[in-house]
Amino acid sequence: MADTLTNTAITEALKALELEPQNSGTSTGSKWMNGGSTFESVSPVDGAIIASVTQTTPEEYEQVVQTAQEAFKTWRVMPAPQRGEVVRQFNAELRRLKEPLGKLVSYEMGKSYQEGLGEVQEMIDICDFAVGLSRQLHGLTMHSERPGHRMYEQYHPLGIVGIISAFNFPVAVWSWNTALAWVCGDVCIWKPSEKTPLTGVACQKIAARVFAKNNLPEGISCLINGDYKVGELMTQDERVPLISATGSTRMGKQVAQTVGARLGKSLLELGGNNAIIVTPDSDLKMTVIGAVFGAVGTAGQRCTSTRRLIIHESIYDKVKNAIVDAYGQLRIGNPLDEKNHVGPLIDKDAVKNYQNALEKVVQEGGKIIVEGGVLEGEGYESGCYVKPAIAEAQNDFEIVQHETFAPVLYLMKYSGSVENAIELQNGVRQGLSSAIMTNNLREAERFLSVAGSDCGIANVNIGTSGAEIGGAFGGEKETGGGRESGSDAWKVYMRRQTNTINYTTELPLAQGIKFDL
Repeated sequence: MADTLTNTAITEALKALELEPQNSGTSTGSKWMNGGSTFESVSPVDGAIIASVTQTTPEEYEQVVQTAQEAFKTWRVMPAPQRGEVVRQFNAELRRLKEPLGKLVSYEMGKSYQEGLGEVQEMIDICDFAVGLSRQLHGLTMHSERPGHRMYEQYHPLGIVGIISAFNFPVAVWSWNTALAWVCGDVCIWKPSEKTPLTGVACQKIAARVFAKNNLPEGISCLINGDYKVGELMTQDERVPLISATGSTRMGKQVAQTVGARLGKSLLELGGNNAIIVTPDSDLKMTVIGAVFGAVGTAGQRCTSTRRLIIHESIYDKVKNAIVDAYGQLRIGNPLDEKNHVGPLIDKDAVKNYQNALEKVVQEGGKIIVEGGVLEGEGYESGCYVKPAIAEAQNDFEIVQHETFAPVLYLMKYSGSVENAIELQNGVRQGLSSAIMTNNLREAERFLSVAGSDCGIANVNIGTSGAEIGGAFGGEKETGGGRESGSDAWKVYMRRQTNTINYTTELPLAQGIKFDL
């Protein structure tokens, strides 16, 4: 039944998205190139080859950049509200194709179908945000110290924005960047993860149809594909003023070093090591819901996944028992079956990292309280399905200090006041998302204060996982410091310019300097 469900759903989705068994991975819009070798998109759901995609060659990359440079000359002078109208049309296409694109996301990446649909909804939401933003790219005015002068500042597009996205959100993070960059007047070159290339091809085809319908030039939306070497073509390229990269901290450090060496700009969204603090004044039901979804959603492969649960010693056993009981109710299997809660990890390398983490925590003195393991047998043939595991651990364990992209949750105690819990939460190198479960107003405000959570995201009575489009998304420390999506994150895609206008017949110089001619 599951195989029939999968085969039928994916066949229909690929047809709706105009995808073929063999696909070009390099595009400037409606134009596709086929010069490179091919690599395969393999589903972690069943181990099947979905399709093949061609890898971008250096020669093709050069064509892409040159085309994007020319397109920028046209796109940047188009009024921002008109650019917003094009994004609105792209939004309409996403709404029309939400179901097949959501199924492809689920099948290629392995997240549940509900999460796949949710990811496409994030694309729709950021397009809505961007359309409104296209009429609100505000600058500032200020008073000049010189009579008869006016000063103001405005924002101009940067040019080419290079986007390197990760496998865990194969379409949403690209849209966070590209929807804002487009309304700001930039053109975009996107390199999806080599683990999820087909969703990238699908999105590019959708965008290309919209730009062609509006008689816009090739190069506003571009796609390249391949391994890290293809990404390096962009990070090393001085013609790409901004690189937005999402992935591991290790990858982010390499990108930052390369882009910084040429004095380019980086927007980095890197690893998380997110904790929920559970105080004696917490609501147990809300705590269990937030912790379980945060830890096992997307099989623990979100940068905002809950990795640590910091529980007050007075309620530790009660919370632990409730979490363990909830884990016993989890259903693991084909993510296209909506009855299942947890799908597979992305590949067998991820499975090895998961197994290594469980071995390491025991070696360091931790205790496994919900056994993990790789699932075998019917429905698990891909070898990528694992059991969500829970371990009791200490915050200073080496394995706890690192991000394991898998459903492994570490439980630990704190005693005394909430300040002690905050110190534990902040005691890691990453600083993305954080949460506290409490009905105590003082504890909540302390957590949100300047001496509280050091993360870019701090929540009260919701979990660490997920974010709304309206707020800026990102984190501090080894998370990279970047901000995407809402608020004023649009400013990173533009260059700021200060302007002074003299509307008199005199030219007074600053600081009273005289230079009479």
